[in-house]
Amino acid sequence: MYTIRTATINDVETIRQIADQTWWATYGPILEREQIVFMLGEIYSEDKVRSQIENNLQTYLLLLEDGPPVAFAAYSPREENADIYKLHKLYCLPVTQGKGYGKILINEVAQKTTDAGKHILELNVNRYNNAKTFYEKMGFTIAYEEDISIGKYWMNDYVMRKEL
Repeated sequence: MYTIRTATINDVETIRQIADQTWWATYGPILEREQIVFMLGEIYSEDKVRSQIENNLQTYLLLLEDGPPVAFAAYSPREENADIYKLHKLYCLPVTQGKGYGKILINEVAQKTTDAGKHILELNVNRYNNAKTFYEKMGFTIAYEEDISIGKYWMNDYVMRKEL
């Protein structure tokens, strides 16, 4: 049994723990260790996640399985175009993958997007991440490729889009 709730600043450490466990499993085969350490520190520092929540820069949804949080998603309107919502993050603990929680969270974010009167949901996915196939099954298609510099590293992504 699961429930979904909006995260608060009290959930920052939980979000960081889920991200840490998930990133190593997800990106270990495709990125160098140093890059994973850097990106986790850059994207999931306590200050960064706290600021995103406190300043309403991203809404985090936590999925709880029989009590404890096991997955999260984060989304917001795009800065450049508020008519498009962006799914910034979607991570499920490796032990829960295959239970449908990713699909549940995407559907929840899609609903929040349409509730806001918007009809396009986008996300970035590493071009070598197996999650690309999952997103395609969820109705996302590749809109374009994007290479984003973070420190001395590069995120080589597909930007995928779904019409709602």
